[in-house]
Amino acid sequence: MESPVNDRILICGASIAGLTLAHWLARHGFRPTVVERSPGLRTGGNGVDVRADALAVAGRAGLLPEVRALATDVRGIKFVDTADRALARVDLHDPDSVEIMRGDLVALLHAATDAEILFGDPVRRLAQDDDGVTVTFDRAAARRFDLVVGADGLHSTVRRLAFGPDAESVRHKGHYFAFADADPALGEDRWVTMFNTPGRMAGIYRSGNHARAKAYFIFRSPALGHDHRDRAAHKRLLAAEFAGETAWRTGDLLESALADPEFYFDALAQVHLPAWSAGRVALVGDAAWCASPASGAGAELAMVGAYRLAGELAAAGGDHHRAFARYEAAHRPLVRRKQQIGPNVRLMVPRTAGGRRVRDALARLPLMRVAGTVERRLAAGNARPLRDYRPGG
Repeated sequence: MESPVNDRILICGASIAGLTLAHWLARHGFRPTVVERSPGLRTGGNGVDVRADALAVAGRAGLLPEVRALATDVRGIKFVDTADRALARVDLHDPDSVEIMRGDLVALLHAATDAEILFGDPVRRLAQDDDGVTVTFDRAAARRFDLVVGADGLHSTVRRLAFGPDAESVRHKGHYFAFADADPALGEDRWVTMFNTPGRMAGIYRSGNHARAKAYFIFRSPALGHDHRDRAAHKRLLAAEFAGETAWRTGDLLESALADPEFYFDALAQVHLPAWSAGRVALVGDAAWCASPASGAGAELAMVGAYRLAGELAAAGGDHHRAFARYEAAHRPLVRRKQQIGPNVRLMVPRTAGGRRVRDALARLPLMRVAGTVERRLAAGNARPLRDYRPGG
């Protein structure tokens, strides 16, 4: 295969978007290099949904059998009272979606990626010119690349370096969330169990296919201005927010979560940018369009967006001007739909006790499941066909 122009591409971030992009770029004859700030793969995280066109991406990569084999078997959400009595259950089964733990999906994508991966060495500076980008790392010597793609998440370094400060693109959505490992004995098998007090939620995710469980916490708050890399500070913030909360199993879940070295805490936020490229630098995944965990669409958007970006670069023979414009035109309509998260957070974290009672009453109605089915069918009807960029596709 003849190499396209601009074939030396640096991808910053070895998560779902970055590894998917690396896989498809390599398949199309490019020479991708992945750099990851962490010292190794980050294999923790919650369950993510591989649905709709993301299933097609996994299938075209030859990964669909493994994705299905590692699927969770969670049936839905159960809302409980202080005595752990079920107040309502919402069945979340979707025949067009496969839920898999984020870490399992990352491991599959890593195993399918032949690209060079540099761990533990963050990018410090980018200097563009007419012929390429000089990238300065924290430890390694500076290197030249034809193109750079930021796939480094909500708090993207590449976005700040090439597009401006976070204040211009990141929108706080009024909540913070945390998740960590938990004792599986605290939750019902195959259900996400949630307990609410006004403005707060504590819950546990229990998949029958996994030995461990995940504790979840969400609380309403204006922006706190915290350091997103200071895990000790994150634990103090969560402990202070739920201090003295002894109802249900909240105390046990909090103790378990705070003891987990992979504890994760962040703001519920979205990224909105007028363009996803600036010269020879582009963005993909949460770095470009984070829809927030409340959308339930992070993995779908990441996989489909990365597939489209790689495919458009291949179709344009490496011409990044044409490719970046076509990638954005194809993918932005899906991003717009998924960023409209509607009442999801308000339903999960009612502001008042009265709001919680209304939510529980609504959740008991068959209408909830019917509405979800109708929404999925409407979205499928409005979706653009996923182009097959493979040779002969």
